[in-house]
Amino acid sequence: MSSPYGPQNAPAGDVGAALLMIDSRLKSIHNGTTGTDTEQRELIEQFTASLGPEGAHDVLDGACTLIYMYMVWLRKAHEEHGKDVIEYVVPNLVASLRMMPRSIRPEAIPTMAGLVIAAGTGLSPNLWRKQYGEWTEVEMTPLEATTFLLAEHINRIADDPDFATRLITDALSRTDEL
Repeated sequence: MSSPYGPQNAPAGDVGAALLMIDSRLKSIHNGTTGTDTEQRELIEQFTASLGPEGAHDVLDGACTLIYMYMVWLRKAHEEHGKDVIEYVVPNLVASLRMMPRSIRPEAIPTMAGLVIAAGTGLSPNLWRKQYGEWTEVEMTPLEATTFLLAEHINRIADDPDFATRLITDALSRTDEL
C-alpha cells in the first residue's frame, strides 16, 4: 500500500543548492579551512537570503531529498552485509549530534533521528516532518548537520572523500538524460 508520505509525493526541492552547501562544508573540513562557525553561518545566511523565501524552502526540500537519497544508498549497502540501516546509522548519528551542544539543541535531535528513520524506511523526510507543522529556526542547523553527517558516513564507508557528492551528481545527471 502506498503511503501519503512516500517520496513520489514529495517535492525534490533544489537538490543542487543543498548539495553545494554540504559539499562546501565537507571540503572545508577535509581541507582544514573551516574558519569560524560564525563565518560559515553568515555565508550560509547570505546565500539563503539571496534565494528569497521560496528559494530557501526549495533548498530545505533539497536537503531532505539528499537525506532520502543517502539513506537509500546506506540501506542497500547495509543490506548487502545482512545489517539493518536503522540499527547502524541512527545511533551513530544521534551520538554525533549530541556531541555538538553549542550548535545542536537537544530538542532537535529526535526530529533529525525521525527524518533519518523515515528515509531509511522509504518515506519522504520532508513529508514526514511536515505532518508536525512548519520547520523551525532551531531545526535548520541540525538539518544541515544531519545531511553532512550522512554524507561523511557514506564517504568513510566508500573510503572516498567525494563519494557522497558524486553519488548525487551522478543521479542528477541520469535524471537530466531522461
